[in-house]
Amino acid sequence: MLTVQTRHAIHQDHAKTMATDDLRKHFLAEDMFRAGEINLIYTHYDRFVLGGAVPAGGSLVLDHVAETRTATFLERREMGIVNIGGAGQVSTGSDSWTMERGDVLYLGQGTGPVTFSGEGRFYLTSAPAHHRYPNKLIKITDAAKVELGAAETSNKRVINQFIHPQVMESCQLVLGYTQLLEGSVWNTMPAHVHDRRMEAYLYWDMDDESRVMHFMGEPQETRHLVVANEQAAISPSWSIHSGAGIGGYTFIWAMAGDNVDYTDMDFVQPNELR
Repeated sequence: MLTVQTRHAIHQDHAKTMATDDLRKHFLAEDMFRAGEINLIYTHYDRFVLGGAVPAGGSLVLDHVAETRTATFLERREMGIVNIGGAGQVSTGSDSWTMERGDVLYLGQGTGPVTFSGEGRFYLTSAPAHHRYPNKLIKITDAAKVELGAAETSNKRVINQFIHPQVMESCQLVLGYTQLLEGSVWNTMPAHVHDRRMEAYLYWDMDDESRVMHFMGEPQETRHLVVANEQAAISPSWSIHSGAGIGGYTFIWAMAGDNVDYTDMDFVQPNELR
């Protein structure tokens, strides 16, 4: 079963007028991981798509998606897949990969139909592509790692870069995940924006009762979302994206836009936030 939601782009002036329910309707991705289903959210932010595929021991095929008006979903797109569940398999034509929890798979433009099977919970991200790069399975041991923050500021964390120029080539999709170390709660602080790219955060590896306070909005006009496990915040280019969690968590960040320069950020210091 395949379902697709469409999220239209929201201007920052419009976002300032939104109450909690409207903010969640437009910027929070919920209920993407349902057993036996593929659920996608097609956004008008750089035509970025995010979603989940949960074969639940069976198999699911991602092929034609009406919203793209192409013969197959990946005809003019690339995709990054993260397995946030048990062991599972992803296959495309004659190629097949076994993905353990935390593995990342890149699929290039024109790959064709994609089959998901096994016990995996597959987080899907996709952006338009202009060139085909090779499909590649990336283990955590292959990721580029950056350690940032400090225990004193409660933001000590490890950034694992998977679909990233230091690891492999892609058209415009950049993806990795950040793990907060014990005792730290803040991610992406100091906050930043990047007018050249959108971004999405999927929060996972959380207890059921845990929550993340995800901060969004313009730096001088901030808003927030209360986010649970396996929910994602969609961040327009004008919005900050930062958060603090109750209990441990990891978040998967994925970006699409004008460049693949991870360091292309316009930082906002805490004393500048409002």
